[in-house]
Amino acid sequence: MKIYVFGTRGFPNIQGGVEKHCEELYTSMPSIYDITIFRRKPFINSDKTYKNIHFIDLPTVRTKGIEALLHSFLCVLYCIGKRPNIIHVHNIGPGLFIPLLKIVGLKVVLTYHSPNYEHDKWSYLAKKGLKVCEYIAIKGADKIIFVNKLQLQKFNPSIQAKSYYIPNGIKEKKEIKDISFISSLGLSPFQYILTVGRITPEKGFDYLIKAYNLMHNKSDKLVIAGGCDHTSAYAKQLIAEARKSQVVLAGYMNEDQLNHLYTYARLFVLPSFNEGYPIVLVEAINYQKPILASNIEANRSIGLAKDQYFKVGSVSDLKDKIENELNKEYKDITYNINIPTWKEIANLVAEIYSNIAP
Repeated sequence: MKIYVFGTRGFPNIQGGVEKHCEELYTSMPSIYDITIFRRKPFINSDKTYKNIHFIDLPTVRTKGIEALLHSFLCVLYCIGKRPNIIHVHNIGPGLFIPLLKIVGLKVVLTYHSPNYEHDKWSYLAKKGLKVCEYIAIKGADKIIFVNKLQLQKFNPSIQAKSYYIPNGIKEKKEIKDISFISSLGLSPFQYILTVGRITPEKGFDYLIKAYNLMHNKSDKLVIAGGCDHTSAYAKQLIAEARKSQVVLAGYMNEDQLNHLYTYARLFVLPSFNEGYPIVLVEAINYQKPILASNIEANRSIGLAKDQYFKVGSVSDLKDKIENELNKEYKDITYNINIPTWKEIANLVAEIYSNIAP
């Protein structure tokens, strides 16, 4: 069965939650599937190959608001010409073109990662456009996968009837004993606070830095692992503030590097204003880290203890919670949270494929 996939920048070693999701999902799929991933040329930085996975790299521009739409349109033209058994679209923006695929009789699965129009990085008009994309994508797809159950429940019964809740998953934790990588960043084991994500407004790194600056004892460093895809005034200002505050800007980290950072972190903090299903939070749980997360719906749906959440956007609450956590003796935490493996998730997605294209 041939599956074509677009709506992601691609993988491996490409920053982003959707990119991580796609890498883990499709590399875990049963071998009977012949999977083609459409990647965006400006972001490709690896020639790694995978069994049963093919890459088609199409051009686009690195301009916010145009990048995904241009690439998705080219993908649709390619799909119409090749006519695979199923086309799997990720995100509501690329879902704008689902009607073109349906007109020619193709089967489409949509994964709804997050309501992108809630992100502050988009202008008023862009947010309205994304709402239109959402309506078109949701209505047109044969089947829909929601990674967040709360988002699924917001839609009417007719949409829910063709939808499935399948969250992001975990993979086996790698045992790390070497500290040379974190040492190269000027870090010591269990003496730093870690946060992970793109440098964009919805991630909330700006108020995390403000909270860190107000702490009485800053012997534990703050590390931001993530880069910015598009240079913006926000990113420039945050980077300048981080450097002034002696925050460690680690930049984009690949999987192996992140494994090292998670292993030796004293505390993991996720200050996001918006999330779909926070993969980085799941990874911190997998590494048994003490965790603090903003009290947005997506983070609360994970099921951490009440005192592990802080008021989103509140510098004072975050500062107090961090200081309280750092005053405790460090120890790994065993979380009683049921998170499926990526292999289990891949099998669930495979069932959906079989149902619409037997």
